Amino acid sequence: MSKILVVDDSALDRFIIKSMLSEYQILTACDGLDAMEQINKDEDIDLLILDLNMPNMNGFQVLTALKSDARYNRLRTIILTNYDELDNEIKGLQLGAVDFIRKPIHMNSLKTRVDIHIELIHIQRLLQQKLDEQSLTLDTIFYHAPVGIAISYGSEPLMKDSNFVIMNPMYEEITGRSKEELLKLGWAKITHPDDFDQEMKNFRKLQSGEINNYSIEKRFIKPDGSMVWVHMIVAPMTLSNKHAYNYICIDISDRKEIENNLRYNNEYDRWTGLYNRSYLESLLKNDAILRTAQKRAIVGINLNAMHLLTTTYRFHYTQDLIKEIAQSLALHCIDQRLLFNTYENRFVFYWKNYPGKKELYEFCEAVANTLESILTAERIGGGIGVVEIDQSNEGDIDQLLKKLLIASERAVDIYDRDFGICFYEAEIEAQISREEDIQCELTQITETENDGGLFLQYQPILDLQSNQICGFEALSRLKSSKHGLIPPLEFIPIAEKTMPIIPIGEKIILQAFRFLNKLKELGYGTINVSINISAIQLLSNGFCKNLFKMINEMRVNPENIGLEITESVLASNFQEINTILGELKDAGLYIAIDDFGTGYSSLARERELNINCLKIDKYFIDKLLLVDPDKAITSDIVSMAHKLGHCAIAEGVEHEKQRHYLLNCGCDKIQGYLISKPLGEEAAIELLNKQIIINNDCH
Repeated sequence: MSKILVVDDSALDRFIIKSMLSEYQILTACDGLDAMEQINKDEDIDLLILDLNMPNMNGFQVLTALKSDARYNRLRTIILTNYDELDNEIKGLQLGAVDFIRKPIHMNSLKTRVDIHIELIHIQRLLQQKLDEQSLTLDTIFYHAPVGIAISYGSEPLMKDSNFVIMNPMYEEITGRSKEELLKLGWAKITHPDDFDQEMKNFRKLQSGEINNYSIEKRFIKPDGSMVWVHMIVAPMTLSNKHAYNYICIDISDRKEIENNLRYNNEYDRWTGLYNRSYLESLLKNDAILRTAQKRAIVGINLNAMHLLTTTYRFHYTQDLIKEIAQSLALHCIDQRLLFNTYENRFVFYWKNYPGKKELYEFCEAVANTLESILTAERIGGGIGVVEIDQSNEGDIDQLLKKLLIASERAVDIYDRDFGICFYEAEIEAQISREEDIQCELTQITETENDGGLFLQYQPILDLQSNQICGFEALSRLKSSKHGLIPPLEFIPIAEKTMPIIPIGEKIILQAFRFLNKLKELGYGTINVSINISAIQLLSNGFCKNLFKMINEMRVNPENIGLEITESVLASNFQEINTILGELKDAGLYIAIDDFGTGYSSLARERELNINCLKIDKYFIDKLLLVDPDKAITSDIVSMAHKLGHCAIAEGVEHEKQRHYLLNCGCDKIQGYLISKPLGEEAAIELLNKQIIINNDCH
């Protein structure tokens, strides 16, 4: 199977190309550095599909590196360009690319061109094999190739007769002429005059060695005067020591159909029929150049939660729903307000000359009502982000759309309605800057041996029956050099989103283990410490293996270690996560479901869970102060936990009334400010020492 490396910084483009070329073995790279690393490792890569515009190392740099080293001569490269990048296409071909494909990608054109190049690679290999073996002929290859091929001795366009050595039947069929007629005419006379000059420029560059090969879309004139559009690739090929040949590959295409498809794909989304992102960008760019005094704004609709429906009801269901949403949103369009489908689950309104911010918000409310009328039954929501455009931000289109995405994502987190509305304003800018600072500090922590500003505090857990502290919950903290103390609810999601959560999580585990060892040295060998673990950590490769390795190296008793996961983790990948929990539980660790009652809450599967205890969410503990204790369901949760064979721990206990209720209903353990706020290591140990003194005094 032919191996193709697709290099593009767009994950979506890589996915689309990989899907279209599923019959081949597809490798992917996100930038030039990644591509060069894979090329050096894998000598079996046949074809490189290379985006020119990428970070770190762009496509031109990759082509230059490939051209400078003879080891890469075997590799054939197709470049990806934008529709208006003729200069880049020429430069790419000069640097050694054999062909170009313009974005937005016409998939059938991509597939056909790749098939042709792969076929040519196979032909070239077979030719080499035949020559090496000195027993095969060229006839079979040429006469059965699915593309038109002609070989000539350094053919000049106006020279005739002996210049052509051989051509296959497909070449004759394409041109509508026999071999004898083609030999008599030469290729210049069957080339359309409007295309001749451009091809001659390329041909002379090829002859002079300025370029290694070239491709061109041109017209051949048939005997009846009609024209056929072809895609032609010309390259030198040495088959013996005596002669240098040129081979010509022709891919027949209906030019008008391609142009229409390219135009449609450049402006419209094929599924919804709405304008697409490319057309939106071109409008924003043109309006920025015009610098009109009109008020302009973009309104982004984020429906990323739709992927949950795909998991349940499959792809076609959500696609049909997206189409229905598109039709409903289109009813909000007016002459100055256009609708775009920019990504699979995202829409954008571009509104020019809107009256004011009040009307803009009212419009968003109307859009939210439309979406809720369709999606309430599906039990999913989304977010509506708004960016008002002015001279300070209109020039950078990518940044403008990035701000819109940020605003719509933040709108998703507004919980007072299914569709929140968020305007991108100075506060968000400051928050993004803060998040970037925190992300930078987290990255620095992962890259150094010390823990930087990362530290733990420990909240005591009280056994209600013995009235003794039996363990601690380790709570992570981050002290930022720039922003001071950062709460875990802020820095943990950032760590999860940017993936330092795994090395950060390991540092937290090691700190907790060091505390356990200190407790053991002081004679508190029965005290447990529980650690919060995220789904990303649990599902990371080798989590259990690495954890067991740390336990062995630190010589910690697994029975003193607790792991806490939130209920929501179980909403997806239930079986996989439960299997991991089972492995941990079998090793002696105790597993707790944190915030029980507010997340997954699938009682039907609760008995299947490989856990030891349920931690009752603070919500139910707070209710004990507001409702008649006889009507509170907290005791029922405790009872249910016991019937399932689990220990019950109550979180957020702050009042004696709550402790008394929990003791009477049989709750096993409690934690909260009634016992103690989270403490540093020394303060936690001092609390244990005081408990010993009090017990001794009582005796």
